[in-house]
Amino acid sequence: MSDPQLLQTLVDKSLQLSASAGGELERSCWMVVHEHHHGMKPSEYDIREIDEELYLAVLNAARSAQ
Repeated sequence: MSDPQLLQTLVDKSLQLSASAGGELERSCWMVVHEHHHGMKPSEYDIREIDEELYLAVLNAARSAQ
């Protein structure tokens, strides 16, 4: 991840979303990265590609921050 500020912003959003969604961290990280990548929140059955490297960086950082 080349932009630490972006990573921290996405991690913060993921943790906030996870806290309000019953602790579903993986799903929350995916949703935040999807919104960043596509400019909108995913629909219920959205299967568009996301940046896998960014998702894993966000997920790992969010797990470390918990």
